[in-house]
Amino acid sequence: MGVAISPTNRNVFVTGNSARLKILNLCIGSCDATIKLWDLRLPYPIITLQGHDSDINSVVFCPNGVDFGTGSDDSTCQLYDIRCFMCINKFKSEKILCGVTSVSVSRAGRVLFAGMDDFNCYCWDMTKDGMTTLPLWTLSGHDNRVSCIDVCPSGECVCTGSWDTLLKIWS
Repeated sequence: MGVAISPTNRNVFVTGNSARLKILNLCIGSCDATIKLWDLRLPYPIITLQGHDSDINSVVFCPNGVDFGTGSDDSTCQLYDIRCFMCINKFKSEKILCGVTSVSVSRAGRVLFAGMDDFNCYCWDMTKDGMTTLPLWTLSGHDNRVSCIDVCPSGECVCTGSWDTLLKIWS
């Protein structure tokens, strides 16, 4: 469902769920809980990664171009490294039972922002074990699910968009 282009190599991108490349058109297929890493110069994915238990709604590359994060309906975010093709961290809390709708990463590559179906945005320290650490912050204030999130180019603020028709700027 999501697509992210590497910030360091414009030929490399990652997709959540089934996808295939046909000429230069990206076709999103069925929701199969996989992540595909692509190179535009190849007609097939470099690798298909497993790890989530449900649909993957969002993917984002980290500024270093090596790591990328995913958000899923299984209530987790995961961090992958393309050098080893493995999940290197997983972010989950027993208190969070809803799906992840969108993910973004701070410009420094340290904080993973996760927009959620429970109307909140959770902010995880990517250098800590995400299974044993609570989110650094919870951005609350929307009246419906957070459907999109991004960090401004300067890194000074985060914008969340919601089904409540509002955009909120957080600094």
